[in-house]
Amino acid sequence: MNINKIMITGSAIVLMLASFIAPAATAKPNVVLIFMDNFGWGEPGFNGGGIIRGAATPNLDKIASEGLRLTNFNVEVQCTPSRSALMTGRYAARSGNGAVPLGEGVYGLVQWEVTMAEMLSNAGYATGMYGKWHLGRTKGRFPTDQGFDEWYGIPNTTDESVYTALEGFAESGIAEPYVLDSIKGQTPKKSRAYNLEYRALIDRDLTDRAKSFMTKNAKADKPFFVYLPYTATHFPTIPHPDFKGKSGNGVWADLLMQIDSYVKELTDTIDDLGISDNTIFIFTADNGPEATNFQNTNLTVETVVNGSAGPWRGTLFTSFEGALRVPFAIRWPKKIKAGQSSDEIVHAMDLFPSLAKIIGGKVPTDRAIDGIDVSDFLLGKKKESGRDGFVVYMGNDIFGVKWKNWKIHMKEQNSWDDRLTTYTMPRVYDLMTDPQEKNNVLFPHTWVLKKGLPQLYEHAASLKKFPPIPTGQADPYVPPKVE
Repeated sequence: MNINKIMITGSAIVLMLASFIAPAATAKPNVVLIFMDNFGWGEPGFNGGGIIRGAATPNLDKIASEGLRLTNFNVEVQCTPSRSALMTGRYAARSGNGAVPLGEGVYGLVQWEVTMAEMLSNAGYATGMYGKWHLGRTKGRFPTDQGFDEWYGIPNTTDESVYTALEGFAESGIAEPYVLDSIKGQTPKKSRAYNLEYRALIDRDLTDRAKSFMTKNAKADKPFFVYLPYTATHFPTIPHPDFKGKSGNGVWADLLMQIDSYVKELTDTIDDLGISDNTIFIFTADNGPEATNFQNTNLTVETVVNGSAGPWRGTLFTSFEGALRVPFAIRWPKKIKAGQSSDEIVHAMDLFPSLAKIIGGKVPTDRAIDGIDVSDFLLGKKKESGRDGFVVYMGNDIFGVKWKNWKIHMKEQNSWDDRLTTYTMPRVYDLMTDPQEKNNVLFPHTWVLKKGLPQLYEHAASLKKFPPIPTGQADPYVPPKVE
């Protein structure tokens, strides 16, 4: 046999094997992150909701059954702070975003902050966002300024969709709210008015754009990150016309059916593209349910809000578990064992360093990062998350501390418009026996303070070492030097 033919044949075999082996060794997992708006712990069937909320959620439940469900996944208690913590891996108060912005003016993330999208983009990912940003509405503060290749959605909150239907707004001189469409490197363009008509339609369009983005990048063999912060279930609660009346149990149940259906479309797209085994799919929310039932007779649509926090006390804008704990399910076939659940504490801040570890991204080392790497826990390599607790903020004020199954409250308010109570002695609640946080057991459990408060002291020390960015800080921002 000709030796040259043998060498050529051998080389061909090596190259062929390499073509099969290399992708498996180097492929980065896609990431799809759904972040619902004001969606309480008790809504999905996998947390005991679903059918008792008026509509079964089989597709949400399927995600949980195919992966890991966390019953103690925590966020901050307002929309802007939660999104800031998720994107940066830092307490929102550090970034100047401790509270939802009121009025006009500059707010949001300064360019100095490094977002989850920037981390993933720097690691070679295509990054697309579809939905509510709420981290800036001025030049340099949009998602496509912060690591996203493209974005379609609203810069602020869904509250604004009712403006044009309210008496007096037309004479206010305030600009009509718009949905924006943007590509990295370009100024966002107004796509269409964000009014009550489009309020019912927007999540349909967000879903379609997310599916298109996934399809485009999967066919190009490029890893992608889809951040899908839906506008549901934020006030006003208006389901798409395709789902209006479908449940027979009111608009809230109709909307649950809609959410569940859209999620199925996303997972079906991933499955049909043949990338399910290489896609991390996360379903969670920004905070607990709305704070009040609201119906304005001046509006032409039903806008009743009646979210559920399950067994937990409280709604958004409080420091209770109902504000902090939200649904969480993660699916990654062959990496995360199916049918798992855990009550270990995890915080939204932890997703940044955890995803960075999984995909080989870089976490900034020149600032305080409050999130911890829980990737081994999520992947089932460890039974414990590594997080015992966290500091509980309400706005820019520290209201308390969570430690294991205990809560320490220094301040409390029952809802967003209720009076603030500051205690001379902290209140202590045993969450295992008192999920409604009503029975103060400080005595004889003063030992809880000795275990829970040290994390507060450590946090205070870190704030001195890394001073928080002032709210409304303009760009460029340079961190102050601290001796």
